[in-house]
Amino acid sequence: MKRKIMENIRKEIRKKDGQIVRLLNERASLSLEVGQLKNLLGVEVYDPSQESRVLGYLADVNKGPLPEEALGNIYREILSSSRRIQAPLSVACLGPESSFTHLAALSHFGRSARVIPKKTIEQVFDEMEKGGASFGVVPLENSVEGSVKLTLDRLIDTSLKIRAEIFLRISHCLLSPGAKGNVRTVYSHPQALAQCRTWLAKNLPRAELVETESTASAAIRAREDQRGAAVGSRISSETYGLRILAEGIEDHPTNTTRFIVLGKGQSEPTGEDKTSILFGTPHIPGALHAVLGPFSRAGINLLRIESHPIRNRMWEYLFFVDFAGHAAEKKVRNCLRRLEKKAVFLKVLGSYPKGNESR
Repeated sequence: MKRKIMENIRKEIRKKDGQIVRLLNERASLSLEVGQLKNLLGVEVYDPSQESRVLGYLADVNKGPLPEEALGNIYREILSSSRRIQAPLSVACLGPESSFTHLAALSHFGRSARVIPKKTIEQVFDEMEKGGASFGVVPLENSVEGSVKLTLDRLIDTSLKIRAEIFLRISHCLLSPGAKGNVRTVYSHPQALAQCRTWLAKNLPRAELVETESTASAAIRAREDQRGAAVGSRISSETYGLRILAEGIEDHPTNTTRFIVLGKGQSEPTGEDKTSILFGTPHIPGALHAVLGPFSRAGINLLRIESHPIRNRMWEYLFFVDFAGHAAEKKVRNCLRRLEKKAVFLKVLGSYPKGNESR
């Protein structure tokens, strides 16, 4: 009797699958029409603001039992496939395959995007500035180790804009071709090594720590060293044929990295946006307080402020600031005008939809 019930349920599931496939193809046909109109209007295929609105709508109408995160993951692939049939999309990121930046790019753009792994953050910026990729993904800051200096350095001079942000929970594994007792060298990106500092000191106190350009390149180094190991993602073990000697070796269980999507153009307002700016102040007492005053008077919430030393100018700093709102909003425009009068330098790095920090 129970087998009969199960078979009937499976028949109903097959019927639903057929309906889903039909609806997906109908949606794809509509996407093709949208793509043709975008081409005529000279509009970008990838629109982070529109995609944010789509995902927000799905969260509002979702009645379960499918969790919001699972529904979002499914639709990211649907959106990725829709972009692919409209026009090719290439994304440069810090690689190689299975690095955390590569995983962040896939989680945002889906597997239909053509991902171009680059060896360094500088090369991602260079590829974008030369027009070799449609968009770029680089790490900006980690919840434990703070900002990525190389990214901040390049944001100062680049003409690229921040178009979106991605939050990725970072869980590290110890990967090796051999046994844990044989490990004499541990390879990884400097931030990854720092995020696992306590675990490594306790469990591999005599191992030499060697910095690499990415966690994925560390896995490649470890694969060629029978006495080596890498700190990297779980998926790296599958990609590079390494054994997982330990999982969850990061020192803080909430370890999260914020990545930014770089591109040309501007993201439109969604109502749930963030703006990033860079400014310099006169080298006089009270200058920073005066520059930040317009935010307080406008009732704009500052989300992050960080000083960054100016190269070749000792004890002088630029300030990176994130705040709630979009540069196109009237109160934000007025605030930035007032700020510009008090600062010696102001650059709007981009306004973009707020990322999902709980992912």
